[in-house]
Amino acid sequence: MDPARSPLLTDLYQLTMIDSYLQRGMRGPASFELFSRKLPPGRGFYIASGIEAVVDWLTTMRFSEAELAWIRECGHFRAGFAEELAQLRFTGHVEAVPDGTILFPQEPILRVTAPLPEAQLIESRVMNLVHLHSLLTSKAARAVLAADGRRLVDFGMRRAHGAEAAMAAARSTWIAGYAGTATCLAGALYEIPTVGTMAHSYVLAFDREIDAFRAFATAHPENVVLLIDTYDTAEGAGKVVELAHEGYPVHGVRIDSGDLGAEARRVRRILDEGGLGQVRILVSGDLDEYAVARLRADGAPVDGFGLGTRMDTAADQPHLDMAYKLQEYGGVARRKRSVGKVHWPGRKQVRRRFIDGMAAGDTLCLADEEPAGDPLLTEMMDGGRRTRAAESTAVIRERVAAGLATLPKACRALEAEPDIYPVEVSSRLRDCAAATDRQRH
Repeated sequence: MDPARSPLLTDLYQLTMIDSYLQRGMRGPASFELFSRKLPPGRGFYIASGIEAVVDWLTTMRFSEAELAWIRECGHFRAGFAEELAQLRFTGHVEAVPDGTILFPQEPILRVTAPLPEAQLIESRVMNLVHLHSLLTSKAARAVLAADGRRLVDFGMRRAHGAEAAMAAARSTWIAGYAGTATCLAGALYEIPTVGTMAHSYVLAFDREIDAFRAFATAHPENVVLLIDTYDTAEGAGKVVELAHEGYPVHGVRIDSGDLGAEARRVRRILDEGGLGQVRILVSGDLDEYAVARLRADGAPVDGFGLGTRMDTAADQPHLDMAYKLQEYGGVARRKRSVGKVHWPGRKQVRRRFIDGMAAGDTLCLADEEPAGDPLLTEMMDGGRRTRAAESTAVIRERVAAGLATLPKACRALEAEPDIYPVEVSSRLRDCAAATDRQRH
């Protein structure tokens, strides 16, 4: 069983519900939408991502013989259920915003319209994929804004929550605007520039720090970036000057510990006095968008940042409040009314208005309405087949950059006010909600 491909990677209640639907003949068309109920504190936007992964998964989704055997033997289901699942394929219609689209609360990321058992089965994995990618892309974009043009690289694979999360982090940080990743497989699969030099263990393997520097510069003369804080950062910087005067090409130094701002100032002074004004200073070590912003505000002479653990685990806000809810079944709008979890019913679209090239507000409306603004959701699949060509990470990266450039300054702030961006709800959608609430249950 391949966890990344298996429809058995789901919650048990999805299968218990499908079993009941099939027993009752409930196979009518159902529309579900995935959206974020609200943003974490201080966030003025989020970026939808992972849609490409969802479409890719849906096109090949089917139960293997091993998975069907488990369903037969687990004791939860009636005889014959596994045989019905063996025939199940995704045959539905998907509309979604393209990867890299900036969104706000209550706006649908994607809509699935399919026979009820199909649309229900995919909920857990669809949320799993979109949540992870959107969470990481959104946080990475905040770091890009905080860096304001300084170079960022992804260093977080080793502490990401598993292989899939590590790959998602590399892809997410790249499309958000990072300069590269240290994760080699991501470089191979996504055409992301790979970056990296040495660890402290490399320096420790040599009897003398300067010998380690010489050996590395000899082995990789095209990329001489030296880690200088294994013993004493200032002494390490002095040895870099000595190395350069011996004729070795030094391109940069990295500092991974201590008061990074103070150390960067001290190292910059040593390098400049040694005639190495062109050598870049990179810093790393439990950094996130807040640390980047503080270093910049303090005027630290830092040319680039390596961001790892806190970014790739989204340490400060490790989840988005996403939900996948039934909006319509059998042509009738549906609406959950649980306290604090009410959603807008019906199949919906988002229209975005621009003034002088800047996003000025969105309208959340029914799918067949056409208020002013550009529609954000577009067809991705029909009849279970992809209808929109897959995009390269380069194209998605351009979309993120363009979206951030059009976002109002107040939304880009690290501590944005709640609901800072205007999202209107159309009168027809409000009428639909009122009519749905009047239905007897």
